Amino acid sequence: MENRLKHLLLGGVLAVGLAYIPAGQTADETVVQVIEPELERREIKTAKIDKENFEIGGFVGIIAIEDFDSSSVYGARLAYHLTEDFFVEATYGQATGDLTSFEQLSGGSPLFSDEDRDFTYYDLSVGWNIFPGEIFIANRFAFNSSFYLVAGAGSTEFAGDDWFTITAGAGYRLLLTDWVALHLDVRDNIFDRDSFGEDEQTHNLQFNTGFTFFF
Repeated sequence: MENRLKHLLLGGVLAVGLAYIPAGQTADETVVQVIEPELERREIKTAKIDKENFEIGGFVGIIAIEDFDSSSVYGARLAYHLTEDFFVEATYGQATGDLTSFEQLSGGSPLFSDEDRDFTYYDLSVGWNIFPGEIFIANRFAFNSSFYLVAGAGSTEFAGDDWFTITAGAGYRLLLTDWVALHLDVRDNIFDRDSFGEDEQTHNLQFNTGFTFFF
């Protein structure tokens, strides 16, 4: 009796399942529906990124020549970017020293000729882009920027002699376009001088700004 009841139930379930199979389709067949969506294809343009490694330009600013007051300074720089983080830079600058404090107070004859007051220097430095980043203006314009450190050595012609010079400083580079940059720099030209009869280490701090061009 129990087996007969099981057979009846299985037969009923099978009958209901076969009723849901559409006509002309067996239980082993599957329905495959191919959907072809209409997508609008976008034309992708690869960005053209400049790969210039040389940077050349000029600068103007103020230099405080120790014992000779402050004066204007101007010059040129040429840099080569080794990597994104490091670069080497050659710098040339000129200024003119003013009267010393002693000359101003004494009122006597000048201690140095006009030619000896010409302050000319050149140096070769290594730079490190320590904080690269971006700045945004009015939420519409973005400019690449970098805060960098520089250190190097060179020579300074001043007070009738040439002095071995150590250069150290920092700067800020703002890329206005992919080939024009604005620089803000502070540098210290350090050299030993015996212009007043004894050796002394002098610090000649300068602040300058200028533009450079990549090529």
